[in-house]
Amino acid sequence: MIFAVVGPSGAGKDTLIAGAIEARRGFSPALRLVRRVITRPTDAGGEDFEGVSPAEFDRRRARGDFALDWQAHGLHYGLPKDQLAGPGDVIFNGSRHALPRAMQLFDTLAVILVTAPVEVLAQRLAARGREDAADIRARLDRAGFVLPPGIATRTVLNDATPDVGIARLLAALYPDRG
Repeated sequence: MIFAVVGPSGAGKDTLIAGAIEARRGFSPALRLVRRVITRPTDAGGEDFEGVSPAEFDRRRARGDFALDWQAHGLHYGLPKDQLAGPGDVIFNGSRHALPRAMQLFDTLAVILVTAPVEVLAQRLAARGREDAADIRARLDRAGFVLPPGIATRTVLNDATPDVGIARLLAALYPDRG
Protein backbone atom coordinates (compact mmCIF):
# COMPACT_ATOMS: atom_id res chain seq x y z
CA MET A 1 0.00 0.00 0.00
CA ILE A 2 1.15 3.54 -0.73
CA PHE A 3 -0.16 6.29 1.55
CA ALA A 4 -0.09 9.95 0.53
CA VAL A 5 -0.54 12.29 3.48
CA VAL A 6 -1.73 15.76 2.49
CA GLY A 7 -2.99 18.77 4.38
CA PRO A 8 -2.35 22.42 5.10
CA SER A 9 0.93 23.76 6.42
CA GLY A 10 1.03 23.38 10.19
CA ALA A 11 -1.38 20.44 10.31
CA GLY A 12 1.40 18.26 11.74
CA LYS A 13 1.81 15.84 8.85
CA ASP A 14 5.50 15.15 9.42
CA THR A 15 5.07 14.68 13.18
CA LEU A 16 2.23 12.22 12.66
CA ILE A 17 4.05 10.35 9.90
CA ALA A 18 7.18 9.95 12.07
CA GLY A 19 5.06 8.78 15.00
CA ALA A 20 3.13 6.28 12.89
CA ILE A 21 6.34 4.82 11.47
CA GLU A 22 7.74 4.43 14.97
CA ALA A 23 4.50 2.88 16.25
CA ARG A 24 4.50 0.33 13.41
CA ARG A 25 8.12 -0.70 13.96
CA GLY A 26 8.21 -4.47 14.31
CA PHE A 27 4.65 -4.96 13.04
CA SER A 28 3.52 -6.43 9.77
CA PRO A 29 3.09 -4.79 7.41
CA ALA A 30 6.00 -2.48 8.06
CA LEU A 31 5.51 1.21 7.35
CA ARG A 32 8.38 2.99 5.61
CA LEU A 33 8.89 6.68 4.86
CA VAL A 34 9.54 7.77 1.30
CA ARG A 35 12.17 10.45 1.92
CA ARG A 36 11.42 13.25 -0.51
CA VAL A 37 14.02 15.04 -2.61
CA ILE A 38 13.41 18.80 -2.41
CA THR A 39 15.14 21.80 -3.97
CA ARG A 40 15.94 23.47 -0.65
CA PRO A 41 18.89 23.21 1.73
CA THR A 42 18.82 20.08 3.88
CA ASP A 43 19.48 22.20 6.97
CA ALA A 44 16.23 24.17 6.40
CA GLY A 45 14.65 22.06 9.13
CA GLY A 46 11.32 20.34 9.42
CA GLU A 47 10.87 16.94 7.83
CA ASP A 48 13.53 14.39 6.95
CA PHE A 49 14.32 15.11 3.28
CA GLU A 50 17.21 15.20 0.84
CA GLY A 51 18.02 18.74 -0.23
CA VAL A 52 19.40 19.24 -3.73
CA SER A 53 20.04 22.11 -6.10
CA PRO A 54 17.55 22.78 -8.91
CA ALA A 55 20.16 21.60 -11.41
CA GLU A 56 20.67 18.31 -9.56
CA PHE A 57 16.91 17.81 -9.30
CA ASP A 58 16.57 18.36 -13.06
CA ARG A 59 19.38 15.84 -13.74
CA ARG A 60 17.72 13.21 -11.56
CA ARG A 61 14.30 13.82 -13.09
CA ALA A 62 15.77 13.52 -16.61
CA ARG A 63 17.39 10.20 -15.60
CA GLY A 64 13.98 8.94 -14.49
CA ASP A 65 14.92 8.65 -10.81
CA PHE A 66 11.54 9.88 -9.55
CA ALA A 67 8.32 7.88 -9.49
CA LEU A 68 6.47 11.19 -9.00
CA ASP A 69 7.53 14.81 -8.91
CA TRP A 70 5.75 18.13 -8.55
CA GLN A 71 6.28 21.81 -7.88
CA ALA A 72 4.80 23.76 -4.97
CA HIS A 73 5.71 26.94 -3.11
CA GLY A 74 8.55 27.63 -5.54
CA LEU A 75 10.24 24.29 -4.83
CA HIS A 76 10.47 20.98 -6.67
CA TYR A 77 9.63 17.74 -4.88
CA GLY A 78 10.38 14.18 -5.98
CA LEU A 79 9.70 10.68 -4.72
CA PRO A 80 12.65 8.40 -5.53
CA LYS A 81 11.54 5.25 -7.36
CA ASP A 82 13.90 3.04 -5.39
CA GLN A 83 12.22 3.96 -2.10
CA LEU A 84 8.86 2.65 -3.28
CA ALA A 85 10.23 -0.85 -3.88
CA GLY A 86 10.49 -3.46 -1.18
CA PRO A 87 8.33 -5.04 1.47
CA GLY A 88 5.68 -3.31 3.51
CA ASP A 89 3.69 -0.15 3.10
CA VAL A 90 5.15 3.25 2.23
CA ILE A 91 4.02 6.69 3.29
CA PHE A 92 4.92 10.12 2.00
CA ASN A 93 4.07 13.74 2.65
CA GLY A 94 2.35 14.73 -0.58
CA SER A 95 0.75 17.66 -2.31
CA ARG A 96 -2.88 18.00 -3.32
CA HIS A 97 -1.69 19.23 -6.73
CA ALA A 98 0.19 15.97 -7.33
CA LEU A 99 -2.69 13.68 -6.34
CA PRO A 100 -4.31 13.27 -9.76
CA ARG A 101 -0.99 12.09 -11.22
CA ALA A 102 -0.29 9.93 -8.16
CA MET A 103 -3.69 8.26 -8.58
CA GLN A 104 -2.75 7.39 -12.17
CA LEU A 105 0.67 6.01 -11.20
CA PHE A 106 -0.02 4.09 -8.01
CA ASP A 107 -2.87 1.59 -8.07
CA THR A 108 -2.63 0.99 -4.31
CA LEU A 109 -2.66 4.68 -3.32
CA ALA A 110 -4.69 5.77 -0.29
CA VAL A 111 -4.94 9.48 0.51
CA ILE A 112 -4.99 10.71 4.10
CA LEU A 113 -6.00 14.33 4.72
CA VAL A 114 -4.53 15.70 7.96
CA THR A 115 -6.14 18.90 9.13
CA ALA A 116 -6.52 21.13 12.19
CA PRO A 117 -8.49 24.24 13.14
CA VAL A 118 -7.04 27.47 11.75
CA GLU A 119 -6.07 28.69 15.25
CA VAL A 120 -3.99 25.54 15.78
CA LEU A 121 -2.38 25.90 12.34
CA ALA A 122 -1.46 29.54 13.13
CA GLN A 123 0.15 28.57 16.45
CA ARG A 124 2.16 25.77 14.90
CA LEU A 125 3.36 27.87 11.96
CA ALA A 126 4.46 30.66 14.31
CA ALA A 127 6.22 28.18 16.61
CA ARG A 128 8.31 26.63 13.87
CA GLY A 129 9.81 30.04 13.06
CA ARG A 130 10.41 29.49 9.34
CA GLU A 131 7.99 32.09 7.98
CA ASP A 132 7.27 35.73 8.70
CA ALA A 133 3.76 36.98 9.51
CA ALA A 134 2.87 37.59 5.84
CA ASP A 135 3.97 34.07 4.86
CA ILE A 136 1.98 32.57 7.73
CA ARG A 137 -1.12 34.53 6.66
CA ALA A 138 -0.68 33.27 3.08
CA ARG A 139 -0.37 29.67 4.28
CA LEU A 140 -3.47 30.07 6.45
CA ASP A 141 -5.36 31.52 3.48
CA ARG A 142 -4.54 28.32 1.55
CA ALA A 143 -5.45 26.04 4.47
CA GLY A 144 -9.08 25.63 3.43
CA PHE A 145 -8.18 24.00 0.13
CA VAL A 146 -10.38 21.53 -1.69
CA LEU A 147 -8.89 18.31 -2.99
CA PRO A 148 -9.18 17.59 -6.71
CA PRO A 149 -12.47 15.93 -7.67
CA GLY A 150 -12.72 12.16 -7.57
CA ILE A 151 -10.11 11.62 -4.87
CA ALA A 152 -11.37 9.65 -1.90
CA THR A 153 -9.68 10.48 1.38
CA ARG A 154 -9.59 9.43 4.97
CA THR A 155 -9.50 12.49 7.23
CA VAL A 156 -7.46 12.88 10.41
CA LEU A 157 -8.19 15.81 12.71
CA ASN A 158 -4.91 16.72 14.43
CA ASP A 159 -6.07 19.14 17.11
CA ALA A 160 -4.79 17.45 20.26
CA THR A 161 -1.52 15.99 21.55
CA PRO A 162 0.89 14.26 19.16
CA ASP A 163 -0.01 10.87 20.69
CA VAL A 164 -3.70 11.42 19.96
CA GLY A 165 -2.91 12.56 16.42
CA ILE A 166 -0.65 9.55 15.81
CA ALA A 167 -3.38 7.19 17.05
CA ARG A 168 -5.86 8.86 14.70
CA LEU A 169 -3.46 8.55 11.77
CA LEU A 170 -2.85 4.87 12.50
CA ALA A 171 -6.61 4.29 12.60
CA ALA A 172 -6.93 5.99 9.20
CA LEU A 173 -4.02 4.03 7.74
CA TYR A 174 -5.22 0.67 9.02
CA PRO A 175 -8.98 0.98 9.67
CA ASP A 176 -9.54 -2.78 9.62
CA ARG A 177 -6.94 -3.51 12.25
CA GLY A 178 -8.63 -1.74 15.16
